[in-house]
Amino acid sequence: MALIKKLPVDPKIDFMGKRKLFMAFSALLIGLSIFMVATRGLNFGIDFRGGVLIEIKTTGPADLNDLRSRMSSLNIGEVSLQEFGAADEVLINIQKQDGDEKKQVKAIDLVKAELGNDVAEYRRVEFVGPKVGAELKTDGALATIFALLGIAFYIWFRFEWQFSVAALLALTHDVITTIGFFALTQYEFNLATLAAILTIAGYSINDTVVIFDRVRDELRRYKTMEVIDVLNMSVNKTLSRTLLTSVTTLLALVALFVFGGEVLRGLSLGLIWGVAIGTYSSIGLAVPLLFATDVRSPVPEEENGEGSENEQEV
Repeated sequence: MALIKKLPVDPKIDFMGKRKLFMAFSALLIGLSIFMVATRGLNFGIDFRGGVLIEIKTTGPADLNDLRSRMSSLNIGEVSLQEFGAADEVLINIQKQDGDEKKQVKAIDLVKAELGNDVAEYRRVEFVGPKVGAELKTDGALATIFALLGIAFYIWFRFEWQFSVAALLALTHDVITTIGFFALTQYEFNLATLAAILTIAGYSINDTVVIFDRVRDELRRYKTMEVIDVLNMSVNKTLSRTLLTSVTTLLALVALFVFGGEVLRGLSLGLIWGVAIGTYSSIGLAVPLLFATDVRSPVPEEENGEGSENEQEV
């Protein structure tokens, strides 16, 4: 508590003076993200690509090379295996079999028969058809786009069009770089990951709205001050709140990453990245973009003594 009280309320950091550096860094991140998606692609989970997923617990430490050799002898197409959190936990991915559901069940039975007594427990068996996977890809992309547009419309209604454009571009930056993060790390990209991306967008816009609300108030209060100075002052006055919120959120996510197990590892790591990049974009990108859209203070009202008094407070 004493540490929080010692945080400066208005540190007077020249964020706007570094706006070109921030925007260049963001452009680089977006470029790298698009490059990673184009060259490496995403490691789509069974939700999107279709097929059979079997999670097993073996009677002892799993010999993946031996298991791969045995699975390849079944002639059921591409089969990938990976250790899943512990040496005796294995995730088996089987490509979708040609034919109806009976063909998929037959492939599962072949795998179970081959594994025999090596398996202590079948923890889950899932099947998703390729048509359903393709529909989920489309629906997921549309959900993300409509969520961003809905947020932008709300910001436009709540503030002005400049705020809406800046918020939409900052959120698009967060979404693209998070997708690029999953392309780089090759963590599984599934429906839970998509939910994480939408969560990141909601978290980021929350920070952005807090800063934008302060910007609007300060623009109304200091009508004759240079806009760039008002923007800088607004970021600094909300900085401690933004950082404290992000740090406490990250503490929970780090705990989830460490203790949540392999199933939640990719999801929690993606959220950690998203919160960090969302905090950065709210401070270093959204406000500079607001300045780039030529936001202005309201036209000064007739002299009533209020303007001069407010300016003296600076």
